[in-house]
Amino acid sequence: MSASEHKAPLTAAPSGPLTGTIRVPGDKSISHRAVMLGALAVGTTRIEGLLEGEDVLRTAAAFRAMGAGVDRDASGIWQVRGVGVGGLSEPVDVLDMGNSGTAARLLLGVLTGAEFTAFLTGDGSLRKRPMGRVTEPLGQMGAVFTTRSGKRLPLAITGRGEPLAIDYRLPVASAQVKSAVLLAGLAARGATIVREGRKPSRDHTERMLRHFGGDVVVEDGDGERVIHLRGQVELAAPADPLVVPADPSSAAFPLVAALLVEGSAVSCPGVGLNPTRAGLFDCLIEMGAALSIENRREEGGEPVGDLSARSSRLIGITVPAERAPSMIDEYPVLAVAAAYAKGTTRFEGVEELRVKESDRLAAVAAGLQANGVTVRMGADWLEIDGCDGPPPGGGVVETHFDHRIAMGFLVMGLAAKKPVTVDDGTAIATSFPVFRALMAEIGADIGEGKTV
Repeated sequence: MSASEHKAPLTAAPSGPLTGTIRVPGDKSISHRAVMLGALAVGTTRIEGLLEGEDVLRTAAAFRAMGAGVDRDASGIWQVRGVGVGGLSEPVDVLDMGNSGTAARLLLGVLTGAEFTAFLTGDGSLRKRPMGRVTEPLGQMGAVFTTRSGKRLPLAITGRGEPLAIDYRLPVASAQVKSAVLLAGLAARGATIVREGRKPSRDHTERMLRHFGGDVVVEDGDGERVIHLRGQVELAAPADPLVVPADPSSAAFPLVAALLVEGSAVSCPGVGLNPTRAGLFDCLIEMGAALSIENRREEGGEPVGDLSARSSRLIGITVPAERAPSMIDEYPVLAVAAAYAKGTTRFEGVEELRVKESDRLAAVAAGLQANGVTVRMGADWLEIDGCDGPPPGGGVVETHFDHRIAMGFLVMGLAAKKPVTVDDGTAIATSFPVFRALMAEIGADIGEGKTV
């Protein structure tokens, strides 16, 4: 029986002021890539601040099953003993990627450069998600796939060993597709090229490849971004520990909670501020949020800073389509903020939300309606009529085993007029296993069971 069949309802009750400083876990996207590139490098990569959520642990288990050493020492530092590009060995069992689309899609890129067949599966949610967007370019590079209908997991991939270098234009902005092609290109002879349009996706892979000594050149101009990767270049473990920034997607929840609960002031140090991930913070500031960023610096090739939020009166805005790639995971919590704002907030160009862990667009709309908020929805847009203060609340939200839906609506309950319940909080462990504990540190009341 899958984890999603063991539902554990959680309820957030209206809270007093939220105050304090908390360090949220490491960035999930960067954690996946740190393990993967550490396994493909020569030498031992030491990683500080790795997210120890279920998604990243699935990535660690997969590479351990293929011959890399991936272990956590007593001090909390992870050590990845790499086998080099092309050095992975055939796993003896199916690789179960749990709920992680990032892990599954990026791993397919790595396996394109392998000389064996591997089998991948995932939980009920992941098995519904499309893989065709990565199997199509990886097939051009020489990988052979056998999949279920709709290009879904479980699937089998037979790598080419030395993939064909391709020049690929992304049909939609997707960091996962781009990263899969680049990871396959590590084993290819010659240059692999990926072209993005005017809405570039997050660039963690390019940054981290450089950190490991990869030959990556990025060109911007003429309305597109072009990434050139020279293949068959040996990656080397960094001499210093790789520090994973705090995840901005996780920091979003306590920061937005502080904006909404009267009298609150919360700080989150060391948060990743990659410009391809900062769209939420731009939106909140446009809405009038008292959100400050101090001590900007760089760690492990990524920009970071210390964020602080104070309770604020928000106003509705229009979020343009070109901002979507920089905040695709943050729309659920921004929708909650919009429910408290004065006026209407409109999200444009958000069709990608329909193929995340759930149909997030529909799930967000249903959750808001269940708590007394008026919404209108189209194929790629959502409008939210703000309540100019706390919404009614009192609803039960169906999460569809989506961690961001669960956490977003628990934030809503902290400042709504009545408690808000999510039908299942188990998915939270995939990205933010200490969510409830950290929220309790700043004064949030999130309890088990249904109380509404």
